[in-house]
Amino acid sequence: MSADLLGPGAALAADATGRATDAAGRADGSGTSRDRRRARGPRRPLWQTALLLAGVLATIAVFLVPLYWLFSSAFKPRPDIYSWPLRWIPSRLTLDNVVEAWTSAPFDRFFLNSIITTGVGTALEVTLAILSAYAFVFVEFRFKKVLFGLIIASLMLPGHVTLIVNYITVANLGWLNSYQGLILPGIASAFAMFLLYQSMRGIDRDILQAAEIDGAGHLRRMLTIVVPLSAPMILTCTLIVMVGKWNEYVWPLIVTSTADMRTLPIGLLFLRTQEGYSNWGSIMAGALFVSLPMLLLFFLGQKRIIGGLAAGALK
Repeated sequence: MSADLLGPGAALAADATGRATDAAGRADGSGTSRDRRRARGPRRPLWQTALLLAGVLATIAVFLVPLYWLFSSAFKPRPDIYSWPLRWIPSRLTLDNVVEAWTSAPFDRFFLNSIITTGVGTALEVTLAILSAYAFVFVEFRFKKVLFGLIIASLMLPGHVTLIVNYITVANLGWLNSYQGLILPGIASAFAMFLLYQSMRGIDRDILQAAEIDGAGHLRRMLTIVVPLSAPMILTCTLIVMVGKWNEYVWPLIVTSTADMRTLPIGLLFLRTQEGYSNWGSIMAGALFVSLPMLLLFFLGQKRIIGGLAAGALK
């Protein structure tokens, strides 16, 4: 029966009931379909959606096609690599390229050198970045702003500017072809310090003042309060620094001259032939040795990386 037949009182009651239902729906998050459409905003035109989707697919292809070609070529038979037109799907899978690359150079030694230089170098660089960021945020000393400005200004300089100075220093110290020569010149990072500085600035100083009243010194406050609260950004910084050190090419190439001190990126040079002919199957397999550990690390820690960077941006 319609509300008009029941009189104006019933119509008013029905209208009030409808408004109460809409209000309850909005309160519990469901709402009416009209409210949900209004919350989503105006509908995007179809051509804009298609253009956006095409841009996303093109971006994915730019990153994934080379990666797919690397993995597929490492396990392709040699005729498939040199065939024309390009053979995207291998006719069969083989480990010949991987075995040839592993036996053509001492890749076990290259792996060990890369693990040592990356692990120790990352630990030292992140530790120094934590100490520096804590000092610039929570410790008062003279010329703090000037020193911080100089460190940030160093980000504008390309890293190759210091190559000659660092090489002369390492050579005079007798550190050529040594782990200390590979690791120590690169442990200072303005980028890592700035990331942690931005994260630590968001920590409430009242917590540290309460700890200071309880007798905690700077070291204890840093280890028990600042570092746990900055853990997401520290982990993000660690992963970024680790990837950079694992893939470093120029400095290890300059400071080492013997095969037993080479790292993985330099080890790819051993896969080239003296006659100018390159076996791209073994080169792709060697590139797989270099890239696979960092790819696994990224896929395992991508949520931490994105979360830490987003947290730093919000702060």
